[in-house]
Amino acid sequence: MVAPQDPREEVIQAWYMDDSDEDQRLPHHKDPKEFVSLDQLSELGVLSWRLDADNYETDEELKKIREDRGYSYMDFCEVCPEKLPNYEEKIKNFFEEHLHTDEEIRYCVAGSGYFDVRDRNEKWIRIWVKKGGMIVLPAGCYHRFTLDTDNYIKAMRLFVGDPVWTPFNRPHDHLPARKGYVQNFLQKEAGDSPIDAAA
Repeated sequence: MVAPQDPREEVIQAWYMDDSDEDQRLPHHKDPKEFVSLDQLSELGVLSWRLDADNYETDEELKKIREDRGYSYMDFCEVCPEKLPNYEEKIKNFFEEHLHTDEEIRYCVAGSGYFDVRDRNEKWIRIWVKKGGMIVLPAGCYHRFTLDTDNYIKAMRLFVGDPVWTPFNRPHDHLPARKGYVQNFLQKEAGDSPIDAAA
């Protein structure tokens, strides 16, 4: 019997990236494709949910996540050429590898985009987040963001307390947040779960 698909996989997918220098907004799959499971992402500290993006104002599940995790602050960020001032510069900055000293919480309520993180061997994993997908990148996790070829995402940004969006471009290995991330996630034994090969 086939195991039921995790509903999160309809709105969040991840795969190892190729080394191509082509447009950052392309999928950048390897050949053959190498998918990464959401369980493997969680081993790197990346948490994920599937939520009801059409009813985020009244969604009890979102309310519970916010209460459980202390996400008191909330706003929205639209990333597209028409809505984001200094769009080209901002997109370039988002794609610089960086970390934050707090969690980065993004809930995609419209559109889609790519969040790239590194595995324990420094290989890039591309996480495609679509409408209804919410992810948490842990403090101290090097990452970058880009739109996909649809050039649009509207994301809810959540934060514990007053928001601090300061990016620290790599290298910032001396920061306590980075040391904590390395200790908690990168120095653990890697799981033996096989990578899902593309069908």
